[in-house]
Parts: sequence; C-alpha cells; structure tokens
Amino acid sequence: MRFSGSDREHNYKAEIKILNEQIKSLRDQLFGKKTEKIHKDDGQLSLFDTFKPDTPILDEPEEISVPAHNRKKPGRRPLPENLPRVEVIHDLTEEEKICACGCMKSRCGKEESEQLEIIPAQMRVIRNIRYKYACKNCEGVDDDGPTVSIARMPEQMIPKSIATPGLLAHILTAKFADALPFYRQEKQFHRIGVDIHRSNMCNWAMKVAQACEILLEYMKGEILKGPVINIDET
Repeated sequence: MRFSGSDREHNYKAEIKILNEQIKSLRDQLFGKKTEKIHKDDGQLSLFDTFKPDTPILDEPEEISVPAHNRKKPGRRPLPENLPRVEVIHDLTEEEKICACGCMKSRCGKEESEQLEIIPAQMRVIRNIRYKYACKNCEGVDDDGPTVSIARMPEQMIPKSIATPGLLAHILTAKFADALPFYRQEKQFHRIGVDIHRSNMCNWAMKVAQACEILLEYMKGEILKGPVINIDET
C-alpha cells in the first residue's frame, strides 16, 4: 500500500506530537514538581477560578439551619485537688477600713485565687542511734556467749555508706531517667549546702548495679524469651 506525500506528512506530525508528549512527561517526572496542583499553562481550565456568564444566579440565598452548640470558654486549667492548700489571708489595714465619711467599712465578701508553689529540695541527716545492753550479772564470768547486745541496723543498699536508699534513688533517677550527669548533680547539691563529689556518685552507682545483679539477670532472661529483641543503638 502506497501513501501519498500528504498522508506521510500527517503521520510524521502525529508521531512527532506523540514523541514530544512522551519527552514532556519524562521531564516532568525527573525535574518537575512532585505535586498534584494543576498548572494554568498546561491548557486545562481551573475548576474554581472560572465563571460562566450563563450560570443562573439565585436571587435569594438558601437558608441552612445550624443546631445550637455550647462553646467552651478558654481559660486556665484548675490546679490538682490532691495538692495541699495553704491559705494566706490578705486584709486591709485598720486605717484602710475607715471610709471617707468616717464610718467603719463592713466585710461584704472575698475573692479567691490560687497559685502554684514549689518547695526546693532539702537535705537532712539521719542520725542512727543504736542502744547497747549488757548483763551486769554476767560481768567477770567466763562465758562464751556475748555479754553486750546492740540493736541491728536496717539493711542498707551500700553498707557503711553515708548514702541512704532515698538519696541513691534520687541520684540514679536523675542520672538515668532525667539524663542529668553526675557533675551537674554535684553543682545542685553544692547550691543547697552539701558537697557530694561526682566520683562518689559514680562509685555508688556501680555498687547499686552490683546489688541489683539478681534483678538484672531476671530481666535479661525475660528479654531472651521473646522472639525479637529491639535495640536502640543511639
């Protein structure tokens, strides 16, 4: 089948148009904006900024009934009820209670407001007093049993240490839960009048870890029972 010159020219133009569209599509995929927004220069009309003159305009707007609703008034959240309250009375002086006419003003009401207060950390010393008891009847008698008895100290996390379990819990919580290094805690303790060196806190942390080895081994066993172990390598 033979084509005339005009038919071949028409086919060439159609093929060139298809190839140009493919090139444009590939360029848009490689270098174009990754958005679904329609550009106005692509020959398409927008759905929102066009207006047809023959579109009928309603003379009266359509009425829509909206149900009533309650709107919350913005304001401050109430303070927790479980916190202890301390009442501070603010009253007028005796001179301020006298009116300009010379009569004494009478109380007609009050206004209350609440503020949140914090009590800074306080350190205290626990003095352990252990009483001793001796049997006077056994004094000077040859006996293998002890003649003097003394009250036992409660079990301590670190024996013969000045750190109580409460202080150790505070230091380790600040270190591992609040990411507060020992040198910063050292400065905090110094501000409230107590000198605890960071090396002491480091030694306490290692001794507490040794005392908790039984718990750590149990936790390790529970982790190994699972099919997958998630690790945060950061």
